[in-house]
Amino acid sequence: MAIVITEKKPAVDAWVALLEESATLLISPGAHHKLLVQRASALHTSQIVSPEEYGDMLELADGALAYAIEAQLDLNAPDSAA
Repeated sequence: MAIVITEKKPAVDAWVALLEESATLLISPGAHHKLLVQRASALHTSQIVSPEEYGDMLELADGALAYAIEAQLDLNAPDSAA
């Protein structure tokens, strides 16, 4: 069991670092989201994260995608003051 614990932190930390890469997320939201989901799935399949943690990771990935799309819409919206 100690092996799983020592493997878990760096693996999850790497996933969180990817989640926090806002520049990449904003440039290519769909591809970034897909990568987040794939890596979360790999962590779950490898039993590094529990099903509950996996669900949380998917929700965070979806939230990041929604944020990025909203940010892109805001950037492309015509200025209401003009």
